[in-house]
Amino acid sequence: LVETKMRCFKLLGERVMARDFDRQVAELQVRAAILNRFTRLGTPTTVAMP
Repeated sequence: LVETKMRCFKLLGERVMARDFDRQVAELQVRAAILNRFTRLGTPTTVAMP
């Protein structure tokens, strides 16, 4: 799972493209949000059977 997450992270780009610090923070927050979405999509949903 860790290798899969690192591959996803590398697909987003290994470098921070923005030069301004505030934009760097925003860029990294967007990347974290995307990775969290990937994680949420890949997590199985369990349902209790009555």
